Amino acid sequence: MNKKSANIGARLDRLPNSSWHIKMWLVTAFALLVCWSNGIGGAVQNILLNEIHWLEPGSKLLAMWGTTYTAGQLFGALIGGPIGDKIGRKKSILLYEAIHIVAMIGGALSPNIYVLYFFRLVQGLGLGALLVVLFAGFTEYVPGRNRGTWSSRTSFIGNWAHPVCNGIALLIGSCVASYALNWRIQFMIPSVLSIIACVFIIKKFPESPRWLESQGRVEEADEIMTQIEKEIEASTGKKLPEVTEEPKAVKQLPYSALFRGKLLRRTIVGSLVLIGMNTIQYTLMNWMPSMLSSMGYSTSDSQFMTMFGLFGAPFGIFIASLIMDKIPRKAMGVGLLVLMAVLGIITGKQTTMTALIICTFLLNTVIYMYVCYASAVYVPEMWPTSAKLSGSGFSNAMGRVSNIFFPFLVTSVAASSMGANGVFILISIVAVIIAVGILFLGVETRGESVEDIGDVE
Repeated sequence: MNKKSANIGARLDRLPNSSWHIKMWLVTAFALLVCWSNGIGGAVQNILLNEIHWLEPGSKLLAMWGTTYTAGQLFGALIGGPIGDKIGRKKSILLYEAIHIVAMIGGALSPNIYVLYFFRLVQGLGLGALLVVLFAGFTEYVPGRNRGTWSSRTSFIGNWAHPVCNGIALLIGSCVASYALNWRIQFMIPSVLSIIACVFIIKKFPESPRWLESQGRVEEADEIMTQIEKEIEASTGKKLPEVTEEPKAVKQLPYSALFRGKLLRRTIVGSLVLIGMNTIQYTLMNWMPSMLSSMGYSTSDSQFMTMFGLFGAPFGIFIASLIMDKIPRKAMGVGLLVLMAVLGIITGKQTTMTALIICTFLLNTVIYMYVCYASAVYVPEMWPTSAKLSGSGFSNAMGRVSNIFFPFLVTSVAASSMGANGVFILISIVAVIIAVGILFLGVETRGESVEDIGDVE
């Protein structure tokens, strides 16, 4: 006789922190660390613009560098979420990794800017889908009591990609005299590392028992959950406590559920949170080297300054991992956005190299605290299991929509009399608008179990 429930949620939530959780964290984090086609966007754009002149200042083709990639991410998140909710977490990770790896290799071999733009589109599609399933899927494996901390740790490792890949770009620049070869190597390195990540996922990453139970595949869920429990008991040398909670109903929700009832509010909030993240993060990541060049710094100096500023990314996420489960989600989001607005205005007024490095470091610290909060914790945890990737994917897609058009505004402002200072003011305005949205529409999810979060009707 088939079981109706394996009580997966209660069994996962009562697990102590263990080597199994560390393994899941490291596999997920490594996959995030090495998929850096987004992280090298600014460095590659800088070379194409200032060294080999595939791009020209102020041109629509230049503005489309970020827009093309973001369009791919939009569609990747939009279709990747529902596909992931249908085929499972493990299969969808491997599928999106394969798409992303092929696109990075294709980008490295591109003979001209137009072929490269095609592969940038596919890179964005693969990564947009991959980020949804890695971040949102991971929340199903960890207990609600410290889900924010585990997710923040994942983001902490993953976001070392930005300073690491810019550091590698700087190293390649010192070893490879030809800029025409430089940027191609920057695409090849993460493609090889991502293949290694796929091997770890195949060997070490089980299918989510929560997802299996939500699909009615209760016996498979129970079998995987039992293996997890045995592994943890063997590593700790202690028998796990008995589950005393009654099984909670696991609901099958259609995609349309995202647009009605309680989930509609979460869809709106999730979209707003990620609109703020994408416009602010990707503006700095893709435009910082070019903005510094426009202020009179050489290509090598601007890459050097950008690299050190981006060390604020892991520092900010490390701080976020320490406080994520101690501060209510709404309060944390609003506070970080207000800080961003203030620091954006201050940074735009700096004129010396030292001051700019310090201010961009501080600004990146706060921005990446928010990136961790938004992409790794708050938005992924809002959804019931059967619609987790769909909800997170749709919010990610909406977050990308604004970023398709925003680079055109950034291009216009950067080319105006306001210059780089105007771009920093734009960042501040966006931060304030999103803070108001979270303040009035935000929902509180800190500490709740996945099953309680999924009880939306």
